[in-house]
Amino acid sequence: MRAFQGVFKKKSGEERIMFFAKIKDLPSNFLTNKVAGTGNELQYPKGMELVWDLEEDDFRIFNWKTQIESIKEYEVSDQYFI
Repeated sequence: MRAFQGVFKKKSGEERIMFFAKIKDLPSNFLTNKVAGTGNELQYPKGMELVWDLEEDDFRIFNWKTQIESIKEYEVSDQYFI
């Protein structure tokens, strides 16, 4: 599965390094266990993307508009999500 590492500037001005997976790349059974609700996806402002933070083990927002460095792409095992 694809994973990414990116750096962006938070609203506070602080830099944030995030190691994350895009929602579309997550195993479907993993999402089924993590998501509760109506199934309606929230709309985020342009440049903001809901992702799974692999270090915090939770959903987070990555801000593409304030990206500081090039995004690095990695291949990680699906075993991480079992």
